[in-house]
Amino acid sequence: MTSQPDNDFSDQLQQDVLSDRKFSLAEVIGREGGNFFKGESPVPRLLQARTEINRFIDHHLVDSPGALQAVLQDLIRDDEAQISACLAAPLMALQNILESIINHSELLYELVQQVDVRWGQIYDERPHFQTPGQPPHPDDEYTHESVYEQIVALLDKLKSTP
Repeated sequence: MTSQPDNDFSDQLQQDVLSDRKFSLAEVIGREGGNFFKGESPVPRLLQARTEINRFIDHHLVDSPGALQAVLQDLIRDDEAQISACLAAPLMALQNILESIINHSELLYELVQQVDVRWGQIYDERPHFQTPGQPPHPDDEYTHESVYEQIVALLDKLKSTP
């Protein structure tokens, strides 16, 4: 007596079980869905890249008030094109963003203004806005110079990361 391979028996059993059932598209999708993500993470690559970048910012940015960190993470969330272009090396997208900010004073001034607004929201205080070319208010937590220095320091850590 010859025995059938287990695969043939399994296919026959499955066919017998399903013979009295109505066809359902949901059932077909459910059965084939297991193969859909085979070898892939169910987390989209864009989300994985954003998470890697945000984790780097969390661990390497020195920002005790937290407003600069929050605004940078908002930039990462909103800059889908830049992040998507660097899915294989997400920290390269962060490097590009940071270099763009330090190389374009208008972007830096806009970033500092957003950080000041966020600082005011976090601490429920009126923020101090620095005008380009003018000295900062003595109580200004985030000045053009201080934000520039923080971004340069973060960029240096990024470039020294293997």
